[in-house]
Amino acid sequence: MALNATMHVFTVRLADSDRGVYETLTLRLARHPSESAEYLVTRLLAYCLEYTEGIAFSKGLSEPDEPAISVRDLTGALQAWIEVGAPEAARLHKAAKAAPSVTVYPHRDVDKLLARLAGERIHRAGALRIQAIDPLLIAALVARLDRRMELDLSIAERSLYLSIGEETLTGSVEELRLGDRDHS
Repeated sequence: MALNATMHVFTVRLADSDRGVYETLTLRLARHPSESAEYLVTRLLAYCLEYTEGIAFSKGLSEPDEPAISVRDLTGALQAWIEVGAPEAARLHKAAKAAPSVTVYPHRDVDKLLARLAGERIHRAGALRIQAIDPLLIAALVARLDRRMELDLSIAERSLYLSIGEETLTGSVEELRLGDRDHS
């Protein structure tokens, strides 16, 4: 018998002063049994950090050739391919040919991802953005994860302030490029 996905509903009051984005978002994320809690919360934070007109989650495992999150313009043309996790170089190569902007939000060890991708053939590899969210923030949010959550997310100067009830979690996002760190 196949296991069903668990539905999570997040109400996020987003205040991103870095980009001038102020919205209240109601997001329904299905968590497949094979998906870790770290992946789920990274996907949620990536969506908020990239939020713009035309952004959408993929249909997940039923659409393996689609990015986790995409941004399309009014004509339907793909503008941004946003991956969550640790995608293979071939997938990023394909993404860079399909979209003008490609971003990866790793949900685990960013150094292992950078080491694995170093020297691989990736179209426009220098333009690939890797956004490393503070792993302590991800772990703290996972520890508080519930099926229905209300969050206030403020972003200022690449720092994240995530309020859940009376508690505020903090962390930062570091933008990296391939070759930024020595992996010898």
